[in-house]
Amino acid sequence: MLWVLPGALGVFIAASLHLSTSEKALVVAVPILSGSLLRMPLGLLSDRVGAKRVGQAMLAVLYLPLTLGWLAGHSLASWLAIGLLLGTAGASFAVALPLASRWYPAERQGLVMGIAAAGNSGTVIANLLAPRLANMVGWQNVLGLAMLPLSLVFVAFSLAAKDSPATRTERASESAEPLIRQPDLWWFCLIYSVTFGGYVGLSSFFPIFLRDQYGVSAVTAGYLTAVVAFCGSVVRPLGGHLADRLGGLRMLSALLLGISAAYLLVATLPPLALLMPVASIGVACLGMGNGAVFQLVPRRFQPRIGVATGIIGACGGIGGFLLPNLLANAKALSGSFGPGFVVLAVCAFAAFLMLRALALIHEHWRVSWRGREARSAGPMAAAPVRVLMAPNLM
Repeated sequence: MLWVLPGALGVFIAASLHLSTSEKALVVAVPILSGSLLRMPLGLLSDRVGAKRVGQAMLAVLYLPLTLGWLAGHSLASWLAIGLLLGTAGASFAVALPLASRWYPAERQGLVMGIAAAGNSGTVIANLLAPRLANMVGWQNVLGLAMLPLSLVFVAFSLAAKDSPATRTERASESAEPLIRQPDLWWFCLIYSVTFGGYVGLSSFFPIFLRDQYGVSAVTAGYLTAVVAFCGSVVRPLGGHLADRLGGLRMLSALLLGISAAYLLVATLPPLALLMPVASIGVACLGMGNGAVFQLVPRRFQPRIGVATGIIGACGGIGGFLLPNLLANAKALSGSFGPGFVVLAVCAFAAFLMLRALALIHEHWRVSWRGREARSAGPMAAAPVRVLMAPNLM
């Protein structure tokens, strides 16, 4: 919720600070970028000192950007600084996902990670409430009010969250170096930059797109964005569950085609009545794609889930940073958002082709995975790994 708050308030911030389209995109995209980059070190810290401690520290840090935005968010420069600090909220996935994953067996990872990552539903809350509250109390005061739910979550998390006894702590160098040399990791990064990057980028920029393209009010743009974001967040556990049942690669292939088709339809800039169902279906595909990706990640990178989710999440967030800037620059150069959505459609289709290439070599991928798991767990673990993991890759 806090991560996309600049996007939910973007119409108000842009009007108050007299921002251009490119500057609007920068304000909503900077938190996505900083949150992405923070995922890697925080993922490492989660593996080393425990996800609960890191989560508590992250929640405490968020009081600073909210206070600055509430009392001193009067210029573009100040909002870029606030956005950099607010990105800490977006890095929370590098803590929440391994914290949840380590408590559950391999055959339930898709569903569990999907439920944990359904925290994306915070984008719905932000877009539903922030514009309406901004009309009532002023947009800067919304940032002050946001500290109330932050405080409730801080207390609840501190009392209830627990690190799994199975958590294995490692030195950062021991945790990261083996991962970054594995091609599998970068396949996941590319796919996630399309799925999660598309979800968070659109959730942040959609109110501005609706206001600039269709001339709707700020509150209406927030409501419509909340509808689209809800479609993407509510189906994320479903994407993970279906990936458990049908296989991650098969699910992702179908979803990437759906994402590409939705982008192409949005590129035509159809009437608002047609845009909404198309955008909702496309974002639902993005949300299920996120769940499908993280059905595979815990299985592939156990026990280094924290650093793996940090690296993959960072690449996903970078995709989310690029998306608003791509659309804004397309608008500035061509006078239309259409070409930007065409580029996004091409990127999604390219990800589909990469995934099919991975499917063609999946036997080597599966065998190398099984071999590493068997060597690390001992000879008695080899058979369960084959039974639980190998069939669901496809």
